[in-house]
Amino acid sequence: PDGNFAVCRLVYTEVRRYGQGWRTDYPLGERNLSVRVGELTKTRVSQRGGEPNHYLVRLTDPQLFSCPFLMAGDVGSMGISATDAVQLREYLLKGGFLWTDDHWGSEEWEVWTRELAKVFDPREFPIEEVTPADPIFQSQFVMSAMPQIPNIGFWRRGGGTSEQGADSAVPHFKAVRDRQGRIMLAMTHNTDIADAFEREGDDPEFFAQFAPNGYALGINVVLYA
Repeated sequence: PDGNFAVCRLVYTEVRRYGQGWRTDYPLGERNLSVRVGELTKTRVSQRGGEPNHYLVRLTDPQLFSCPFLMAGDVGSMGISATDAVQLREYLLKGGFLWTDDHWGSEEWEVWTRELAKVFDPREFPIEEVTPADPIFQSQFVMSAMPQIPNIGFWRRGGGTSEQGADSAVPHFKAVRDRQGRIMLAMTHNTDIADAFEREGDDPEFFAQFAPNGYALGINVVLYA
């Protein structure tokens, strides 16, 4: 409402369950990312009572078009209705930006892309692999690789960084671009970037290992958007 940066969390209908649904990494993921954006960039962050504002929005809410930066977690659980598809398509083509995160393995990816095809015909708006050579990896911090960040519980159990073993061994940054070549939909697959934000205060070792790269990518995505 004050014209400054704020994260909007997409609340969606859960038609299946792979993780925590739309609540994945909410609200600390948004709050902590906003704090770091305010600390590490010149971006003015929307605040109330000394805390960063963050909002919940559905695709059917008129307020969607007041949210320039939208995040969604665990989108393999998401169902997109015909009405949702029209709204999301219009939102993105008008200049909105959606970042989906924390979906792992081939099954979740197949489910999500099947839903996404209701929004964009992949023949018209194909999904692309984005490499560290792309400007989005260099908006502020120059990154040479795509980080793989597990949820903290998996990491503490000694599982390493790939939550679904060989099926999620390689982290990806995928995107859909508009007709001018701008990324409007960013998808970080086989990684949980937002857990680096949400869990930054839970474990010093987890923070040291994952937060620097997690925040570097998060801030680059925000500034690009």
